[in-house]
Amino acid sequence: MTEQQQRDLRHDEVEAGTQSVLATPRVDVTDARQNSLWSDAWDSLKRNPLFWIGSFLGVFFVLMAIVPQLFSGGADPRDCDLSNSKQAPSGSHWFGFDQQGCDYLANVAYGARNSLMIGLLAVIGVLVIGVIVGAIAGYYGGIADSLLARLTDIFFALPLILGALILLRVGPSTGLPIISDRGAGAVAIALAAFGWMTAMRLVRSQVIAVKSSDYVAAARAMGASNLRILTRHILPNAVAPVLVFSTITVGVLIAAEATLTYLGVGLQRPAISWGLQISTGQSLLRTAPHLVLFPSIILSLTVMAFIMLGDALRDALDPRQRS
Repeated sequence: MTEQQQRDLRHDEVEAGTQSVLATPRVDVTDARQNSLWSDAWDSLKRNPLFWIGSFLGVFFVLMAIVPQLFSGGADPRDCDLSNSKQAPSGSHWFGFDQQGCDYLANVAYGARNSLMIGLLAVIGVLVIGVIVGAIAGYYGGIADSLLARLTDIFFALPLILGALILLRVGPSTGLPIISDRGAGAVAIALAAFGWMTAMRLVRSQVIAVKSSDYVAAARAMGASNLRILTRHILPNAVAPVLVFSTITVGVLIAAEATLTYLGVGLQRPAISWGLQISTGQSLLRTAPHLVLFPSIILSLTVMAFIMLGDALRDALDPRQRS
């Protein structure tokens, strides 16, 4: 057992001994505050119509991504007949047909999978990078904080779409399979690489605000390791703002993926996504406007759902917003 592990063990023993001496259940201040925060937040969310509308739409589109056949009427997006090319919507085919004579409802339903998967994967990458960099910068301060802050400023200088576009453009020349194939993983990596800076600043500010608290000083005095202090006592206080940010960012990154694909640097056929459908349908806008209309509406509703959820969470987790 290492010296640090021994200190952590003593830290736990001291906590347990203090609880037995007091002969009353020990209430962790951080846990109590977090429980109160989430309880009050849930009470606020239940009264917010934006939360229920956003939740319904979000669940609907997530189900569409997981089981698209339930929403496509059993049609296969690759089962095409050129005799049906660009046919308008009808009672039997609600979204009509695309240029190749494929059922467009099936294409839109199956397109949800790639679009949502990229958004969720990119947000996970954003949170991993942002939380790690922000926690290190905020907790250690000094030179580490200055260097990481300047690195963040450099990335902030590149807009999300521009940075991801450059990375996806040069990706084939890197020789890295996950980037050179320009699939869902490559697009998610490109978006995460240029979208983590706000999460970093949120976590950094929360860590700086909390690390001087009394309970953090007490944990440090009992010999708790820096990793233990960060993960158990400090980072739980950064959950609320990061959760709001990540919920809204899912919608933003889904829209960013559609933009990159529309510009020709995102997903490539034979992949199916809303951005590809909008890009393909733009040249047929006069003769077959439904090819742009339906994926655009579904994309807008999906982005709106996550933004509405984020706004509802922000209002619920901010005591100043409560009446």
